[in-house]
Amino acid sequence: MRDFSQDHRWLSINTATVRRSGGQELPLPAIIEACAERGIRAISPWRDQVHAAGLADVSRMVREHGLALSGYCRGGMFPAADAAGLQAAHDDNRRAVDEARELNAACLVLVVGGLPGALQGRAAHKDIAGAREQVREGIATLLEYARGVGMPLAIEPLHPMYAADRACVNTMEQALDLCDALDPRRSGALGVAVDVYHVWWDPKLQQQIARAGKERLLAFHVCDWLTPTTDLLNDRGMMGDGVIDIPRIRGWVEAQGFAGFSEVEIFSTGNWWQRPHAEVLDTCIARHRSVV
Repeated sequence: MRDFSQDHRWLSINTATVRRSGGQELPLPAIIEACAERGIRAISPWRDQVHAAGLADVSRMVREHGLALSGYCRGGMFPAADAAGLQAAHDDNRRAVDEARELNAACLVLVVGGLPGALQGRAAHKDIAGAREQVREGIATLLEYARGVGMPLAIEPLHPMYAADRACVNTMEQALDLCDALDPRRSGALGVAVDVYHVWWDPKLQQQIARAGKERLLAFHVCDWLTPTTDLLNDRGMMGDGVIDIPRIRGWVEAQGFAGFSEVEIFSTGNWWQRPHAEVLDTCIARHRSVV
């Protein structure tokens, strides 16, 4: 297992972590500059932030600062209530692949979606099995395109509390079943993003990480699960402030040969998004060295 205590060369910042500074929206170019100033070598930006700043300008800044992208957030949201919705999702996902390719991301992270309309508060139906089949079909179609342009797809299983609205793929086992069905040769074109916030509780986690192996482990995300948690979406903890044994999980991942970045992804409306982004980034560096 790698020693992170001496430096932060394997730290990546998911830009959601500092999308707000002191409660105010922080533009992506400012995030990039702040990361570069601190010797942070990688980021994982969100599409809305890239669109706001302009894809060409973000691509230029990434190249000028010599930054890597540990991933690109996000594709997915495949299920829909009708053919037009399915086509719109397909078209948007192809654009996401193209953007990830322009930014030279390590992978496009897929948050696959749940029941159509549930994210907006009005689910079109209750057929989660049907939604999962649409996810399977959507990934299969996108994979063909993504493979052709050399952009790996990383399915991110989300905690079961998000099954209805954000992701009906909720365990590593489910995600890897999809990988084995759609990419049986383990080509590296399809794998998983392991986010400790979503999977730390799973009694099969070590087994499924071993099943994934190096070829399927495309991204590793860290934060912490607070007790009590005041908001299941926007109250993620800084590493070391909660109950997740992050070094143990990282050990399992690295035992399979994963040697990429540990990507800090924190949504925190009541705490970290209220603090100055400089404090947040400096804390990420310190915690990456001490508790990741």
